[in-house]
Amino acid sequence: MRAYELIDGNDVNALAIKERPAPQAGPGQVVIDVRACSLNYRDLLVVKGTSASSGRATGVVPLSDGAGVVSAVGAGVAGLAVGDKVAGAFMPDFTAGVLTPELQAGSLGGVVDGMLAEQVVLPAHGVVKVPEHLSFEEAATLPCAGVTAWYAQFVGASLRPGQTVLLLGTGGVSIFALQFAKLAGARVIITSSDDAKLSRATALGADEVVNYRQTEDWQTKVKELTGGVGADHAVEVGGPGTLNRTLEAVRHGGSISLMGVLTGLADQVATGLILSKNIKIQGTYVGSVAHFREMNAAIALHRLKPVVGKVFGFEEAPAALAYLESGSHFGKVVVTVE
Repeated sequence: MRAYELIDGNDVNALAIKERPAPQAGPGQVVIDVRACSLNYRDLLVVKGTSASSGRATGVVPLSDGAGVVSAVGAGVAGLAVGDKVAGAFMPDFTAGVLTPELQAGSLGGVVDGMLAEQVVLPAHGVVKVPEHLSFEEAATLPCAGVTAWYAQFVGASLRPGQTVLLLGTGGVSIFALQFAKLAGARVIITSSDDAKLSRATALGADEVVNYRQTEDWQTKVKELTGGVGADHAVEVGGPGTLNRTLEAVRHGGSISLMGVLTGLADQVATGLILSKNIKIQGTYVGSVAHFREMNAAIALHRLKPVVGKVFGFEEAPAALAYLESGSHFGKVVVTVE
């Protein structure tokens, strides 16, 4: 059985294909024949050894997100059977309730084996059936980016019809957030530096688009587009480099779901705006297995299709990471496992 493992290094090539014994399903576990994995920015940080929150261990299988077919079921497993189309949860032991450091430590692909392998074994309570209308490539995008966007919109923000959502960029989380916001009847303003990407976002339902290269003070444009009031909610994937502008773009009493560090980990934050505008900032670290199942129910009902921007073969995983790092992607980057 082939699996990628993290090796020494600090770039996208710091992983290698290794031969491993085929996993066996112990009590309470299932074996999944993996068909596709998707990449997240966190995976890039892990492979390069720059992830402060997830850690990194040489010899660990990378990538948190993958989908496939159950091929073996251990003793005591209920609700899953051989042949089921499934995905693993980002944090398999975070089934519901409140996130704890212990549950977070179990996130896949950092110091715990992840999904970039031909077969994986996971606890059954951390495995979720995926909507049947999705391809394996589409289903592989759900565990991190999908659940993060779902949590940001409907748990962190309690998004309601008629509200305005500000989305930054056109990566995986932002595009999922666009699709979910439109399902909820919300108005969407989305930013990008690429007009072609903004056109694609418009085709997916974005109501207003802002090119932040052409409009440097994009937060002012957002306020103009909302009659001077500001957005009700923002999904903030940029981090410290964009947060202060997002604080300006959000209305008094609005909210921000903060989950991204694309611009780094530290900078000065305009705390005065948080205070004076009574803004709620919700840290968003994916979500639970229960949130995953709630999201899947909505996806199945509306037959929503995740946006897969580009697909790479199994041997091309380093190239897939390099493509993600380039920022050229729209939606999700996927690696097939064959």
